[in-house]
Amino acid sequence: VFNALEQSKEQPEVYALIKYLINWVAGTKIIFIGLLIVIMFTADNTTLVYATVALILSISTFYWRLFPIIKQMDKNNEISPSGYSKTLAITIAVFVIAFVSGLLIHLNQNPLN
Repeated sequence: VFNALEQSKEQPEVYALIKYLINWVAGTKIIFIGLLIVIMFTADNTTLVYATVALILSISTFYWRLFPIIKQMDKNNEISPSGYSKTLAITIAVFVIAFVSGLLIHLNQNPLN
């Protein structure tokens, strides 16, 4: 939980913007997941490999774009629970490791031509 979200409720126009951005991000994630599901069930081997590489790279951007921000917010006690930035970093690392492992297994069983 970002503590500033509660504080933003004191300024309706700021809170409205934050709600809009939260819902916009959630909507883009739904689109992204939907496209991934379609790719997973309909793509050929080459597309699956490249889509997985794109997924790994896009998820990894968390570490150089978002992690420094949330780590600083955690340090400044601006998020709850304390230490959440580390938990999130580990969770995302597990996803990246899982996708890399899945890609390597897939490539071992279905090499690119």
